[in-house]
Amino acid sequence: MIIPLAHRAGQTQEYYFSVKLAEVRKLLAAGHDVINIGIGNPDMMPSDTTLQALTHSAQQPNAHGYQSYKGTPGFRNAIAGYYAHTYRVTLDPETEILPLLGSKEGITHISLTYLNEGDEVLVPELGYPAYNAVSKMVGAHVRNYPLLENQGWQPDWEAMEELVSDNAKILWLNYPHMPTGAPATQKLFEQAVRFAYDYSLLLCHDNPYSLVLNKKPPISLLSIDGAKDVVIELNSMSKSHNMAGWRVGWMASSKPYIDAVLSIKSNVDSGMFKPVMDAAAEALTNPDSWHEARNAVYEGRLEAATAFLDALNCTYTNDQEGMFLWAKLPESIESAESLVDDLLYNKHIFIAPGFIFGPKGARYIRLSLCMPKERIWEAVQRISNQNPDYL
Repeated sequence: MIIPLAHRAGQTQEYYFSVKLAEVRKLLAAGHDVINIGIGNPDMMPSDTTLQALTHSAQQPNAHGYQSYKGTPGFRNAIAGYYAHTYRVTLDPETEILPLLGSKEGITHISLTYLNEGDEVLVPELGYPAYNAVSKMVGAHVRNYPLLENQGWQPDWEAMEELVSDNAKILWLNYPHMPTGAPATQKLFEQAVRFAYDYSLLLCHDNPYSLVLNKKPPISLLSIDGAKDVVIELNSMSKSHNMAGWRVGWMASSKPYIDAVLSIKSNVDSGMFKPVMDAAAEALTNPDSWHEARNAVYEGRLEAATAFLDALNCTYTNDQEGMFLWAKLPESIESAESLVDDLLYNKHIFIAPGFIFGPKGARYIRLSLCMPKERIWEAVQRISNQNPDYL
């Protein structure tokens, strides 16, 4: 007997990287040396003080029980201090911050809180696949809005006006943008807040990349006047603090939004592990010099990464922020999918095809900088002979 699936399970596919990394593991198990420059999995360590705080907290008798669904006061205070220092944004740690088990949890909780079946969600035509997947899982309709490649992958606001209907509820935004690396700007954020007001939308901004290879001071969407009335901002320590596996992040907004999402979250999980929150609070006090040193390592990998793209005759821009490089394939390469499989099975190099971020990415690839530069140079060497199978 086979129990039928719920509709949401039938329309949701397994995450691309979950499938592809299983293939990578099989190649590794077979003895192949696979160079993985496909995923944004930071390979550097959190700060020493972060690890010390984790160890110290885990040794305390009160550290192992259930914690508040809202997280510890110390963690929330640290987030507020981080926002004040990094973004010049004032947050009330008691009412305007909700810790999360990473941003993906936040995407789900926000969608469960605000979307009814049949509601519409505006999602960028290139972006984190979870925006689409979670919206569909809760029964909403996704309306993909265009990004203007010739204008630095900015939203096409005029086209978006035509997409908005009375059923539209949420607008997803993500700058610095993944996968294109397009930077955040004050003008962009002002336009987004104004658009949300004009069309009565909840503007959800995903902001995990603002401290990675940023070419100017990082900004938060909450720094825009009036933003807290229409904005929820998600942030994460995965990329900015080398803590991807820790699953720690938060949402920030005004009290009504925090309280509403908490009503859903409190029925789904039972809080975070206290030592993780204590260590995260310590990590948020990392000095600017720590972030500068981390970015210097990523900067040192750019030469090898661009050499890899040059070897494939790809085109790309030099203003990208974050830990990835987004590049367009030459006409000589049949497709991103065939290239990815050819590189994986013939050269044992894994890169990400652009189509997983949306159909507009079909002629693009994305490289991760989360690999020592020596290994990226080795990948360059493996393809330097320009294998005719994909060129």
